[in-house]
Order: sequence, then structure tokens, then C-alpha cells
Amino acid sequence: MDNQTLPHLAEQAVAIAEAAGREILGIYANGFEVQAKADDSPLTTADNAAHALIEARLQALTPDIPVVSEEGGLPDYAERRAWTTYWLVDPLDGTREFVKRNGEFTVNIALIEAGRPIFGVVHAPVLECTWEAVHRPARDGETALGWARRHDAEGQRAIQTRRTPPTDLTLVVSRSHRHPQVEALLERLPAYQTRSMGSSIKFCLVAEGEADCYPRFGPTSEWDSAAAQCIVEAAGGAVIRPDGTPLRYNTKPSTLNPNFVVIGDPQWPWTAALDGLPVEER
Repeated sequence: MDNQTLPHLAEQAVAIAEAAGREILGIYANGFEVQAKADDSPLTTADNAAHALIEARLQALTPDIPVVSEEGGLPDYAERRAWTTYWLVDPLDGTREFVKRNGEFTVNIALIEAGRPIFGVVHAPVLECTWEAVHRPARDGETALGWARRHDAEGQRAIQTRRTPPTDLTLVVSRSHRHPQVEALLERLPAYQTRSMGSSIKFCLVAEGEADCYPRFGPTSEWDSAAAQCIVEAAGGAVIRPDGTPLRYNTKPSTLNPNFVVIGDPQWPWTAALDGLPVEER
């Protein structure tokens, strides 16, 4: 895939995410059934409807690029490890927030190349807001390609992370998950305030300079983070494991992420605050 093809795919994938959002809103407004998965996480008719739409349209757009979706089947790693490029999808990120009807859920679509997300879209249907980014470093004789932007009812604008202040940091934390290791990190930081938010919107607050950090300790899956990671990185931030190494994809049989921290300003001394906190490979 060259730098001329990627912007076209990005534009089409954004349209697919927003179409899935409209499908979800129809179900959100008219009622839905909730089931429990094997891990006791909730599954709704909206998850399945969004998955079916996204998978069909991505396969039509790029027949030669595999699609991995939370609600689809997962090929064996012996097959997946040979993929150079693939789509990684969470049709409805934040199903708990969907069930609670607080509006803090998203549609996430990422394009992974050589273990890193080079395109990501996070669409929040109730908020009528979409974050999107392309972040492809220079390679194979081509220049780097990248942008990060948000569009909503007020129009479209570029976004970027902010410099983290010495004190009075803003951390965004999960509304549904609060891990003891997050508390351990908070104890090491100077003065801070927290904001609670659901789904991948937490990443996007860091990407657009509304927060400095989002720590995530505890299990998540690769489809939960990939699209939003691309947006954060394209906006100037980073998504790192507690040992300082970047979060990467399709490097092991499990699709579970290790612990990670989303940071807006990589120059701030995060490594000292994270020193000794567990990576927890899964």
C-alpha cells in the first residue's frame, strides 16, 4: 500500500464507521437485548449489527485485506502472524456505557501495518463526533504521512496533544474500570485532577489536549486500543507500556493487551512515575 492509496482508504473507512454509528443509534433509540459473553462482558444487538455492516463494507472496499473484529471469528495465530496489513475493528467500544445509555461509546476501525496502527477512526454516535488520523512513518522510499483531526457539528479541525505541566495534571480514567495499579501511579504524580469517561473517548481527550494521561491497567483487547492509539500518535502523543516500550499489535497469539499508558507529552518524565509498575503480558 502506498501513500496515495492510504488517504482514500481512510476516507472510506470513516464513512463506514459513521454508517455503523447510524445503525447503532437506530437500535439505541428503539430498544435492544443484552446477552453475556463467556467473559461476562455484555453483548447487544447493536454490537452485532455494527459488526455485520463494517465487516461487509471493509471486505468490499479491500477484498485482499483481512478483517479482525471483536464480534467476528479470530483466525489462528499461525495465519495471522503472516499478515503484513489488516483491519482491526471494535464495532461498539463501551458496550457497558451503551447499556447504561450515557452516550460514551464509540465505533473503532484501525488499519494495522507491520504491527502498528497507521490509520484510526473513533466515532461517537451520540456525541456526533468523529476523531480520525493517519500516522505512517517514512518507509520504502516514501515520505511520512500523517494528520489527526476531529469533526463534529461545528466543523473540522486539526488536533494535537499539549505540553504536560509540572503540576496540576489532568488524567482521564475509566468510568467502568478502576485498577489498583492506577491508584499506585496516581500516588507518584504531583498535583492532578481526574476526569471519568467511557470507551476510546479517553484516548481522544489526550489527543486533543484536554488531558495529559490515560493509564490503563487490567485486560483490554487489541481492538479496544488500536484506532485511538493511531489518533494519539498522529497528534503528538504516545501509547506505551509501563517499561516505556510502544504498544504493538499481532505480535503474539493472544489479542489481549499488556498494561499501557496513553501520554500526551512524551517529553514529560513519565518513565520515573511508571518505574516498577507491572507490564503484565497476557
